[in-house]
Parts: sequence; C-alpha cells; structure tokens
Amino acid sequence: MDISTLKLFIAVMRERSFTDVANAYRLAPSSVSRTIAALEKELGIRLFQRSTRKLEPTEAGMIYFTRISPFIDELEAAQQFAADVSKEPRGTLRVTTATSYGQVAIVPLLPKFAKRYPLVSIELVLTDNYLDLIEDRIDVAIRLGKLENSSHIAKRLAKMDFYICASPEYLDEYGKPERPEQIKDHKCLLFPRAGHSLNWLLKDRQQNITEIAIGGKCLITNALAIKQCLLNGMGLSLLPDWLVGQDINEGRLIHLFTDYVATATDFESSVWLLYPSRDYLPLKTRVFIDFLQTEMGS
Repeated sequence: MDISTLKLFIAVMRERSFTDVANAYRLAPSSVSRTIAALEKELGIRLFQRSTRKLEPTEAGMIYFTRISPFIDELEAAQQFAADVSKEPRGTLRVTTATSYGQVAIVPLLPKFAKRYPLVSIELVLTDNYLDLIEDRIDVAIRLGKLENSSHIAKRLAKMDFYICASPEYLDEYGKPERPEQIKDHKCLLFPRAGHSLNWLLKDRQQNITEIAIGGKCLITNALAIKQCLLNGMGLSLLPDWLVGQDINEGRLIHLFTDYVATATDFESSVWLLYPSRDYLPLKTRVFIDFLQTEMGS
C-alpha cells in the first residue's frame, strides 16, 4: 500500500472534501476521488458516504483513520527528524493568523523568508476564526489580543497598542474632540469583536479609566475596510498600531487623545506566537519563529 495514498486518505478525512485536498496537493479532484476509491477496493470497505452536498466518513472509515493516522504522523515526524540533520530547513509550514493582520504584517515578510529558506513551503491560512492547531495541522498560529489559557507553547511577539483616530478632512468638517466624553457626539466606525462589547476604554496617566459607550451607523467586520472608511472621512475609529501607525506618521490620519491609552478589549493586548506543545520542534518551525521575532519583535 502506497504511503502517499494513506496520506491522501488522512487529508480527505480531516478536510471532508475532495476539492480542498486536491487544491492543497495540486491534483484534480477526480484524481483524489479515484485514489480513495482504489483504497476502498483494496481494503474491501467503504470509507466515505458520498453525496452531492457532503462527504461523510463511514464507521469503518473512522476506525481505520483512528488506527492509521498516528503511524503516518510518526512517519512524517521521522522524515522531519532526518531532514533536520542536514541543518537546512525544509518541508511545508502551515501558519494561520487573522485576515487583516496577515495581509498587513505577515504577507510582506514572506518574500524575504522564502529567499532565505528556499526549501520551506508556506501555507498561510488567513481567517478570523481560531483554528485548532492539532486538528488543522497548524505549525504556528499568530494571535492578537489577550492570551487565552492554552496547552500550547506561547511567545509574545510584540505589544499591540490601539489608537482612536480620524482623517484631517473629517476633523476639519466636524471638529476635533478634546475630551473622551465628546466621542459620543461623533460618527464612529464600529469593529465588533467576539466576546467583547462595542465600548471603548481610555486610561489616563493617573491610571483612571473612562468607558465610553460607542454609537454609530457603520459596523464593519474587517479592520482593513474600517481603515479605508477612516481615510475617506467617514468618522472616528479605534484601530491597532500595526494597521494605522504609518498613516498617522505620514499625516493621513490623526491620533486623538494622545495622553490616554485606549482599547476596546484589554490594556495588555499583544501579538502572540503559538505552536503545538511537542517534545521536538522541527527546524522549519524554529527558523520561522526566529525570523518573525527578529523582523517584528519589540
């Protein structure tokens, strides 16, 4: 039995899609389907129930997956051990982070990483949902905000500050708020965060905290889109430094309330690197973590 066939079966079991696996392996969906059909014929069992809408494993398929996947994972780990002996990073590295952060902060660094480590292939999964590092085979997750309790290894990559800002054009038309209480008199662009209210918190130099209930007619679930609205003079918003820092430095946006620290969630927000807790950290993962810490660490 070909090991590549078993790897393909495990991938289909995890993704529950011939098409997604085909895209990942650069194969035609029909080729993946034929490979699974041939495996079923060789085993003498049906591994999946197929329909036009979904692909579901059979009971026999789940049993086979549960027994075979640890062996394949160990085989891949052994291959990684052997590859690392050469001291030249290689293999596929799966990384996930939030969509906007990935586009702004991670994607621009990939060409430099790829040039330095040409034998490492990157799979960057941009999603605003937290993926399961084990189930989704993630090597490194980059997460923003307050670190939740986790069984994974975590390293702080950088502190993350938030700025309340607006365009010069908006402030010329509607006036500049001088005190936090005046925010409620302005148009605000809202960015909903799961598990958090829409209120903004401001802390002055004496550590006094003011909570402002934010109202507005524009609620957007993408930070890059909110920034574009800010630049077009649609109102005030609270966005992270990695997104608006350059625009503030170059005058396209104005940082308001510079004597305050602002947040919508937690005053200790940071950018975190997470990776699965394992006895051995593959060289491809180690060099990627070191690379990010060198390029972005503070």
